[in-house]
Amino acid sequence: MASSHRPPHPARRGLRPLARGAAVLAASLALLSSLVGVAPAAPQSADDADADVRVNAQAALGTLTSEARGVNTAIWDAHMNDPEVAGLMKSADVGVMRYPGGSYADIYHWETHTAPGGYVAPGTGFDAFMGTVRATGAQPVLIANYGSGTPEEAAGWVRYANITKKYGAKYWEIGNEIYGNGHYGSGWEHDDHEDKSPQEYARQVRAYAAAMKAVDPTVRIGAVLTTPGEWPDGVVGEGDSGDWNQTVLPAVADVVDFVSVHWYAGGADTTAEDAMTRLTRLPGELREVRRQIDRAAGADSPDIEIALTEINTNTGGARLTARPNGLFAADAFMTALENGVFTVDWWNTHNGAGQITTVDGETDYGDMGMLSSGACTGDVCEPAPNTPFPPYYGMKMTAGLGTAGDTMVAAESSAQDVSAHAVLRRDGRLSVMLVNKDPDTARTVDLDCAGFTPSTTAPEVSRYARGDSDVTDVTDGEASASRVTVPPYALLTVTLEPKAGTGPGASAAAAPGTPRLEAVTDTTARLSWEGATGATRYLVQERDGTHTRLVGETTGTAVTLRNLPPGSTHTVNVLAADSSGRASGPSAPLTFSTGTPSDAACAVTYHRDTSWGNGFVATVTVRNLSGTPITGWTVDWDWAAAGQSLSSGWNASFEQTGSHVRVTASDGAGPLAADGGSTASFGFVGANDGPNPDPAAFRLNGAVCSGG
Repeated sequence: MASSHRPPHPARRGLRPLARGAAVLAASLALLSSLVGVAPAAPQSADDADADVRVNAQAALGTLTSEARGVNTAIWDAHMNDPEVAGLMKSADVGVMRYPGGSYADIYHWETHTAPGGYVAPGTGFDAFMGTVRATGAQPVLIANYGSGTPEEAAGWVRYANITKKYGAKYWEIGNEIYGNGHYGSGWEHDDHEDKSPQEYARQVRAYAAAMKAVDPTVRIGAVLTTPGEWPDGVVGEGDSGDWNQTVLPAVADVVDFVSVHWYAGGADTTAEDAMTRLTRLPGELREVRRQIDRAAGADSPDIEIALTEINTNTGGARLTARPNGLFAADAFMTALENGVFTVDWWNTHNGAGQITTVDGETDYGDMGMLSSGACTGDVCEPAPNTPFPPYYGMKMTAGLGTAGDTMVAAESSAQDVSAHAVLRRDGRLSVMLVNKDPDTARTVDLDCAGFTPSTTAPEVSRYARGDSDVTDVTDGEASASRVTVPPYALLTVTLEPKAGTGPGASAAAAPGTPRLEAVTDTTARLSWEGATGATRYLVQERDGTHTRLVGETTGTAVTLRNLPPGSTHTVNVLAADSSGRASGPSAPLTFSTGTPSDAACAVTYHRDTSWGNGFVATVTVRNLSGTPITGWTVDWDWAAAGQSLSSGWNASFEQTGSHVRVTASDGAGPLAADGGSTASFGFVGANDGPNPDPAAFRLNGAVCSGG
């Protein structure tokens, strides 16, 4: 969703067309459930629990960065630099503040502090903004004006910021949502370039990067991408050879340091409950961004980061300042961070009142901000400026879960309306945050953990629930079973101490470096990593959800994994063991995919002919490269993402079971000649609710084929 540059007071976001379409945790939680939200100390039978949460402290999802939590700031926000803002943001461990405000970036001229056609509030200049950034202890993300600016103007801003003022501004995006410049039929983003194609954007990104890095080679340049599965992903503009990402990424992969994507949960008809459910799409969409970077950048892919620089529910102006959006914020921040982004930036710090409704017995002001702007809709006014709304407390709860240098680890819940996130702290403690999305019912959760043995010390518990005016520390001191009850519509974080002599802190070995993919074939992968102090051997494990299995062991810092299925995806991390066999904490994860055999007896070409965001038409061409003709054939593949399906097809018979597709030659179809002498071709209409990656491998009569 684009950040509006309509003259605001208050400013709100503009609308775009919606095409989006082992060990049991023996620690204890004995607190008063009515006031505290944790199960009472009295014994309960296993049947009383209605959700199970499993945590694997050895299955790393990544390391939290100092930039993990961020917010957007806008030059039309008169409260942007109020003294209270820095204190509030610091309390929530905010590490990034993005400026000058979404789509305003493409009309903003930093030197004159003007935005022709838009409203600029007093006291919102760059130096004033940097005062708030520094008081917060954060890092700016600055959006260079692409729409009405030049590479020279952007380079001047870098010079002023980092040479003259020595601000050390590290992250610079080139434009905001440039794909919204009208090239695909909808235009909310200002763009003065005569050529509005992705090819021209890529050319300009290269020019901006060259000019800006000539001033300060240390700056990190970000290019704007569409989010896979969200409009206009998959749409090919007139005269283009591919969609936005397919065009931009290969052309800029050697000059950019990160990519910027945005994610909003829905539009005017999306309820808050829908938004929380829709969040399940985000991991697949972010994985597809990484796959696209892998394809474009090859071995340099790990050097290109992903920033989620705008996120919110955008539920049509309702339920934005009420409790559901606070739950969404906590869930969304952690979901995104667990799936490969280094910063998640909420839209917005202050925004403005919109549609007034009542949600969960409270007034919802239809405001996409974290803090009140004090604005009114009719005779209904928000509370005093800078009063936090629930999304702020949702973000603050994640700060209590983990901070920079802590390791996010795998956690999963058996209940659809209970989310779980877990962090292994640098001091060896384990924190687990539970999100109860049920507005009516408390959920009793049994906790199970692998790779962590808790002490008998009473856990620390923090909570944000009905009646809480802030994140509340809950203390009781009694021990109980490994169970916790989360109040309705609430966030609860439990932090447990490790049993003495256990956990990563007991190992003399430090955690190894993140593994890198050195080489990959259709059935093998060679990985290497930086060694760890105190290590005598290394364990390579593959993760499937919260379960891990050992796939490699070595005394060196490299290993070759063998007998991998062609076209398969794997996520691995490395642990170091000391001389006593005690394991360190896990490295950050690596996800990679095997290819298909180059000397296969068949070849398949898969081509998306057209796409419209949530649907597509594809053509598949099959060649028999063996020395024997094939009469009667089947082609099989598996979809790479949930939400992909086949609707109808031609020139063959089609069957889909789960994610598996089988295509059978039509009756009377001629043989496939030997040595590639003939081809078989069929097409189909497909649908995708979310990202739409190409299948990784095809099989002809059971044999894996090469691509192309």
